Amino acid sequence: MQDEAFHLTPLDVRRYDFGSALRGYDKVRVDQFRDQVAEELERLSRLTADLEGKARSFHEQLRAFRERDKALNEALVSAQQLRGEIRDQADREAQLLVREARAEGDRIIDDARAEVRRMQTEVDALDRMKRSYMAQLRALMTRQLMELEAAEQTMPDMPALATSIGAPMNTVVPPTPRPSLRAEVAMLDEDALDDAPPAAPSWIDQSVDE
Repeated sequence: MQDEAFHLTPLDVRRYDFGSALRGYDKVRVDQFRDQVAEELERLSRLTADLEGKARSFHEQLRAFRERDKALNEALVSAQQLRGEIRDQADREAQLLVREARAEGDRIIDDARAEVRRMQTEVDALDRMKRSYMAQLRALMTRQLMELEAAEQTMPDMPALATSIGAPMNTVVPPTPRPSLRAEVAMLDEDALDDAPPAAPSWIDQSVDE
């Protein structure tokens, strides 16, 4: 009957004494077989120890591989999470940049529109100023024309004046002919005064105030 806890070493085989009995086994052959069994046990022991060492090495390698695989899986999961976070962060930054660019574009457009409105207001003001200046100038020239015509009508006749003072008629120098004052005013049309300054000269303002 074999015992699972029984362990037989080569030394136990070598030291085992079979005893002697009448008409028993050949002692020399028994000793030889005992030595062969001991040597085989030694070989098997060495082989077992070598296999156990290799098994332990394999177990250690397997454990290292499992730990490395676990670390790689954790690194892969972390990399995937990091990639997702980076992508989300990039999307948020891109959306922020787009919103800022749109806001800046809207601000530039609003500023440009405001500048256009301001320039249009200035143009309108200059146009009104020009029209006012032209109206004042026409009124002044019309009044001056009327005053000149009135002065010409009240001016005494030069031949009669020369006769009254006893001067000979042929000594009177006739006036130099010139175009009519109304013709001169008519020549000053609006196109000829387009380049005039927006404000009337001081002497015109003084004349208008009079």
